[in-house]
Amino acid sequence: MLTIKKLTKTLGGRTLFRDAEMTVNWGERVALVGPNGAGKSTLFKMVLGEEDIDTGTIDRDEYAITGSLEQEAGDPGDETVLEIAMGINPEMVGYLRTMREHEKAGTIDSKEYAEAQDHFNTHNGYQLEPKAKKILAGLGYKQEDFTRAASQFSGGWVMRAYLARLLVMEPDLLMLDEPTNHLDLVSLLWFQRYLMNYPGAIFMISHDRDFMDAIIENVVEIDPDTQELVTYTGNYSSYLDQRVARYEQKLKAYQNQKKEIEGVQDFIDRFRQVASKASQVQSRIKQLEKMDKLEKPRAPRKAFKFAFPQPERSNQKVVELKKADFAYNEKTVIYEDLDLTIERGDKIVLVGPNGAGKSTLMKLLSGQLEVTGGEREVGYLTKLGYYSQHRSETLDEGARVLDEVMNSCPTLREEDARAILGTFLFRRTDVEKRCGILSGGEKSRLNLVKFLVDPPNLLLMDEPTTHLDLLSIDSLVNALKAYEGTLVFISHDVHFIRHLAETTLHISRAEDDSHSVLTRYTGGYDYFLEKSGIDDDRGAVTAS
Repeated sequence: MLTIKKLTKTLGGRTLFRDAEMTVNWGERVALVGPNGAGKSTLFKMVLGEEDIDTGTIDRDEYAITGSLEQEAGDPGDETVLEIAMGINPEMVGYLRTMREHEKAGTIDSKEYAEAQDHFNTHNGYQLEPKAKKILAGLGYKQEDFTRAASQFSGGWVMRAYLARLLVMEPDLLMLDEPTNHLDLVSLLWFQRYLMNYPGAIFMISHDRDFMDAIIENVVEIDPDTQELVTYTGNYSSYLDQRVARYEQKLKAYQNQKKEIEGVQDFIDRFRQVASKASQVQSRIKQLEKMDKLEKPRAPRKAFKFAFPQPERSNQKVVELKKADFAYNEKTVIYEDLDLTIERGDKIVLVGPNGAGKSTLMKLLSGQLEVTGGEREVGYLTKLGYYSQHRSETLDEGARVLDEVMNSCPTLREEDARAILGTFLFRRTDVEKRCGILSGGEKSRLNLVKFLVDPPNLLLMDEPTTHLDLLSIDSLVNALKAYEGTLVFISHDVHFIRHLAETTLHISRAEDDSHSVLTRYTGGYDYFLEKSGIDDDRGAVTAS
């Protein structure tokens, strides 16, 4: 279905791929992995013909339909959510809108309605529409959202509509670049089940370990030493074990060759001036010249471990909401009569559909938003830190990245600061950058590092794994496992949640949609799934 042979690509003066080869066969599930900047998205663009290759070939089966989802969606224009999901052309949109107008006006017996309906049916509109609606529902849209203009929704919700379009289209080769970025946990579970039954091939880039483990059969790694593509059979966890074994084999081969070279060179040095050994010396010299020298392999990156300082002990009640109300306006009521107590040592994850009020609750706990009724009480020994991926005002725009971290913790050694920054994707020269020129993602990561080197005793974190790669996520997990303070967080990374959450707060809208309600599960993520039945809340749509 997809075959890459002898592919070479240089971009910005750096070689991304050298003689790279891989295949994706019909029905296979393949993940492309490698550190940030290795060229994963570039390879996707080359497969799709959006980026030129230097040498080699990329062949796709001429009979295979390829569909792709990129990380960002374009402007949806005036299309409705359902129109995007159905993937229909402008002509079909016209038929559908004509039908809707006549249905609203009660004139379905008109000639115009009959003609539009006939054209719509001829183009399989009636087959597409129910499938699109089921997929949209699975991805978290409500029935009343289907006919709303997609431009009224946030970028994340627009991405879901385009993802729905791709699933309705059901291409033979489904290419997904970070498809779970904009999904809440319930939608992610639905999407995961859908892909497990998908009839076509799947080629994906993802930073969600549990998601890949559930779906993937083969992992293709961009080798950091050779820039080749190396295929491993099995899911992501299996790949990690195989990668270590492969490194050890390469290291042993390098060491054996080094020993052989040293022996040959020793013979040459000892007998170079001995006339009777001249032919043997020349033979050894030629042997070295012809030898294909192995490079010392780079050890696989590991999750970085560092003894972060522990915060001062807080009082038992860290923060409390009593009969709290909050509304953005009269029509947007989020909480009514909310009682919530966060106690010392709690490790709590907030879960629920997007828009239910998770981030709002985090802001109420942090004091970023004030309750409109009731009380918020903070323990007098509570030192609160609020991490949001969208906050950057805590940074000194003129300071270097390295200085910003070291100023946060005066006892931190420079080599440790550099090591921590490297773990969170600030490479050698990046630490010299001024904070004012950092990208949004870099600012988020820098704020995260600042929290870790001088943690408060109440840590509120909203999507802390965004902008991190898989090993950086593991490093963050290690840091937070050792953290002795109180942690409340929002995340859609199941691996992250499973390792840290001890209590789950599920936030959902009341049946009459009047306000959001909290349900506490005194257990981690799997306990929550078992007791809530949330995994079965949305009907599973199986790809046909």
